[in-house]
Amino acid sequence: MRVKILLAILCTACLFMTGCGSDSNSDNKDPDSQATIIKLGMITHLNASEKQMEEYLFKVQERSHAKVINHVPVFFDNLNLMQLGIESGKVDVISTYKSVAEYLIANNNKYELVHDDWIKGLADNFCFAVHEDDDALKTDLNKVIKDMEADGSLDKLVKDYIKNVDNGQAPPKVDIPKFDGADKIVVGVTGDLPPLDLILPDNSPAGFNTALLAEIAKRLNRNVEVVQIDSGARAAALVADQIDVIFWAIVPAGDFLDKNIDKPDGIALSEPYFQDEIAHIKLKN
Repeated sequence: MRVKILLAILCTACLFMTGCGSDSNSDNKDPDSQATIIKLGMITHLNASEKQMEEYLFKVQERSHAKVINHVPVFFDNLNLMQLGIESGKVDVISTYKSVAEYLIANNNKYELVHDDWIKGLADNFCFAVHEDDDALKTDLNKVIKDMEADGSLDKLVKDYIKNVDNGQAPPKVDIPKFDGADKIVVGVTGDLPPLDLILPDNSPAGFNTALLAEIAKRLNRNVEVVQIDSGARAAALVADQIDVIFWAIVPAGDFLDKNIDKPDGIALSEPYFQDEIAHIKLKN
């Protein structure tokens, strides 16, 4: 089940922070300073522009009392393009998740972790995003998440598909059940972020997020259709009712950002179901 949706994004992403100033006046950093500049590859965010991400990263470094390095984010619509970006020299470093970084390093001996103290403790919460008017689906997803947390099945999926997998192998295939005559939920995924989610060459879904979708299908007795879509097109597709769920929405975790988190217009977020640390990787010298 692999459908490629190509959409033009006609509006910029909404702010996930309302202001980027700090007590030490980070907004007034000198653009002509001799600070080191690192081009940082990132998957396109739903709720922040490249410039907003640059200001956010500067703020994080100041708050961590680290030596401030000017990271200039460069957005990519998928992981494959981001890997091409670092290998061609378009970016110097890739920003991703710890689980993804470990997978990439295990499968490509050209990569290594960047050991930056300032990113330690930074993490993203994962949740589902639905159309803001679809209260019933949001309620159903929240109930499944809470039930799976309570009965331990969510932790088991994390162990089976992230913690205990062989990162040198492709993530395990996932069989999403089908129910005759049941309502359908169409879920947009990038399909190239192993071990979180992956569409294999035979078009089979694989990885943690799709294993979670299979469990949701069972518990809701609904058919789940996985649709592959570039990261930057997800929000527009959801708002336009072309899909029902964005496979995950990324919400920055951290106390000093909690009050500034925003989301794209027309979207409602479920309860978080997983958290992963931020990790940076680079080509070996």
